[in-house]
Amino acid sequence: MLAGMMYMEDQRYLELIKQRAPKTRHLRTMIAAFFVGGFICCIGQAFNDLCAYFFPALNPSTIKQIVPLVLVVLATLLTCIGIYDKIGEIGGAGSIIPITGFANSIISPAIEHKREGIINGVCANMFKIAGPVLVIGIVASVLSGIIALVLKSVT
Repeated sequence: MLAGMMYMEDQRYLELIKQRAPKTRHLRTMIAAFFVGGFICCIGQAFNDLCAYFFPALNPSTIKQIVPLVLVVLATLLTCIGIYDKIGEIGGAGSIIPITGFANSIISPAIEHKREGIINGVCANMFKIAGPVLVIGIVASVLSGIIALVLKSVT
């Protein structure tokens, strides 16, 4: 009996939320994410091309290692001065999916807790958001490597 009442209250609560929640403009959100994410990727490609043009002695694989580093540093600086959060409000997933979003997810909690000190504030909270992503990524890469090794040895 009690479980049935809880279910009815949950249903009414969900209906109330649905009525009061602001309507999402899906098309506008997708277009903004597309253009913001595309712009971030264009910045990376432009930096790649500029490095190849101005530093022809650099190996292309070296340039491909430098470009993500520059994008991470740029995103970190933009996060520190509060601009990247505004970009995220406009672009949504378009600002989160590129590597710049990963840099933002690492630095944001660190900035938020900097008043607690270097060790207990910045270092302890730096990987609060990005930590699970790193763990899942590492575990997935190890598992896929093991699967590839097993499949290679079987064939």
